[in-house]
Amino acid sequence: MRALKFVSVIVVVLAGFAWLGLPPLLRHFGLHRDYAGPVYQLPGGRALIVTTSQATLAPGDRPTGVFASEMTAPYYVFEDGGMQVDVASIRGGAIPIDPLSFLWLVESMPDRRFHDDPVFQKKVRQSLRIDDVNFADYDVIFLAGGWGASYDLGTSEVLGRKISEAWKAGRVIGGVCHGPLGLLKATDEAGAPLVRGRRLTAVTNKQVEELGIDVTPMHPERELRNAGARYENSTAFRDIFADHVAEDGRLVTGQNQNAGPEVAARMMAKAGGLQ
Repeated sequence: MRALKFVSVIVVVLAGFAWLGLPPLLRHFGLHRDYAGPVYQLPGGRALIVTTSQATLAPGDRPTGVFASEMTAPYYVFEDGGMQVDVASIRGGAIPIDPLSFLWLVESMPDRRFHDDPVFQKKVRQSLRIDDVNFADYDVIFLAGGWGASYDLGTSEVLGRKISEAWKAGRVIGGVCHGPLGLLKATDEAGAPLVRGRRLTAVTNKQVEELGIDVTPMHPERELRNAGARYENSTAFRDIFADHVAEDGRLVTGQNQNAGPEVAARMMAKAGGLQ
């Protein structure tokens, strides 16, 4: 009996260590790493975060949506920098959030902050419809990723037109992971594809393969390369731990969920933010 109790205690202790220790260990390897770069202030500035409206990976398959940290991390970088932040989606209304992004192993600090933020939660429940938003009214437009974005960001004519208008008005455009798919239908001042010849990054083919999610219609690395972008990335033993940010003028993109805070900060700097 004593031996059984001892074993039970050991199991509980080990489980406790795993519960408390695994998330910091994953951060050590690069998942949702702590951002240690410059912090900017842009009081009175306006930021728009755009997300997917796609809630499933495939008909009858598991739920998906925006990957939470790719929305929450930039939101708080912008808000903490004094900006007014609005949230929009392809169809408007409630934004689907991939439930996997709230698992204790991968949930980020901005995600936990979101859980205690009724104002932000309301913006997510009642997101603006991109058709009804003038993107040029904002200083920065951030395209959030997640598997859902592979279905609707890269195929939205409305999003392409809105991004084009914002670019021609001199606004700063950015995004992470699957978010840069939203650039595919945008054009520059001369009417040429916005991504053509520009340095960009987004989630890699390798990461898609490693996670085994290949049912999505668009893979960012493949689509951006095919569209003529100068695609670049970093790699790791698993690309979910990799991190890379690419800048090209007013365009700032991040490879995956790890880059959200840095991309947002660099966007603020380009929009005139002060350290």
